[in-house]
Amino acid sequence: MEPLYFALSCYRRRNFDKCVQVCTDILEKQPLDQAAWCLKMRALTKRIYIDDIESEEIVVGDALDDDTVASAPRPGTSMKLEAALTARPRTSTGRPITGINRPGTQMRPGTSIERLKTARPLTGQSVRAIRLGTAAMYSHRDGPFIQVSRLNLIKYGKDPCLSKPLFEYLFYHEGDVRNAMELAVQATQANRFEDWWWKVQLAKCYNALNLVRDGEQQLRSALRQHTHIETFIRLIRIYLRLDQPLSALEICKAGLTTFPNDVSISTEVARLYEGLGDVQLSVKHYRNIVIEDAMNTEAIACIGVYHFYSNQPEFALRHYRRILAMGVHSAELYNNLGLCCLYSQQLDLTMACFQRALDLAIDPLIKAEVWYNLSHVAIAAGDVELAIQCLSICLVMDSTHAPAFNNLAILQYKLGRTNLAKAYFNTAKNLQPSLFEPQKNLEYLQNRYLNTFE
Repeated sequence: MEPLYFALSCYRRRNFDKCVQVCTDILEKQPLDQAAWCLKMRALTKRIYIDDIESEEIVVGDALDDDTVASAPRPGTSMKLEAALTARPRTSTGRPITGINRPGTQMRPGTSIERLKTARPLTGQSVRAIRLGTAAMYSHRDGPFIQVSRLNLIKYGKDPCLSKPLFEYLFYHEGDVRNAMELAVQATQANRFEDWWWKVQLAKCYNALNLVRDGEQQLRSALRQHTHIETFIRLIRIYLRLDQPLSALEICKAGLTTFPNDVSISTEVARLYEGLGDVQLSVKHYRNIVIEDAMNTEAIACIGVYHFYSNQPEFALRHYRRILAMGVHSAELYNNLGLCCLYSQQLDLTMACFQRALDLAIDPLIKAEVWYNLSHVAIAAGDVELAIQCLSICLVMDSTHAPAFNNLAILQYKLGRTNLAKAYFNTAKNLQPSLFEPQKNLEYLQNRYLNTFE
């Protein structure tokens, strides 16, 4: 088979390593073969490509954010405030616990802010080598592929065949946002500002460089030229980053007008209502999503969580069993199944689910959550010592687990160790000030102590 066709076949079958190898062989014999060069760029990009919409974290507080208008926004207009509208527990970032990980839900206090999950820093300049110009496509098997500093971005911005693959290579593979943005600027000018795709790419670069308002302008301009689901979602994420959920809802409604019942936009609406504390409306949209896409695990899991915290563990168990039947096997799923079995009195399955969760858990933080829930099984069985042991193991896995300190303090108080209970309550209050149980329990102990001496 002709080598280029074989490389194309490997690319279509997603065998990107073999495609890169074949293209390298072609370029050794014909260094100026643009087709092989472009195909190799695409293969290298696809090999590490990620969905940067779903993987990005929504940063709650930016160090360079100068878009804050008021420090105390009106109720229902911000997602940064502590919403005490529901009794559901919250993560360490203040977000209600749901059944699935989502953008903006995995950052813990003290972690570094990651703008884009690439192999290199965003503003790091690439030192890869190939000369692009008259001898632009010369490369060596053991050497680097492209030297970005020598690229003639004005020339490649005018080439409609090479500009888009080159942009994706710079943005995703190299992580060089500044040069990718310069290429997007040149390509936008070459297309007389009429190509909506380049405006979306410019918005991606602006957002990565914390130029959020500039990205908003580019996305709105792109929507005026062409309506696309990705453009709507990126604009929604920009308003979430600016902490303007009402503006994000307006964009969602406009998107659903253009694309009725679209699952991705409906998911954004459900997440927004959940973040604003309107769980009923959020579940309503999740149910509409399940009607459109019966395999949507996020919608099924969130409906299950809603039933669990509405004192309907049997209905929650039905939804989690549906996810299990779809082929999902994770520690979090078995943990939720164990809790549903416990509260629906299916005790013969409870320990088996938690054992499976411990077997599948790799992250110590997940193991800590499983051991914390196992302590509830021990409390339900009346074994206080076993519950204390489970909570101690939980704190070994995660020493910042405030609810574990709170429950451990309660158990120590029941055993008559009041001073130790006070110490644990203070620790829980200092670790997570938004958790109201330690503060209430401390007040109860102090009042009881005062009444005893009176």
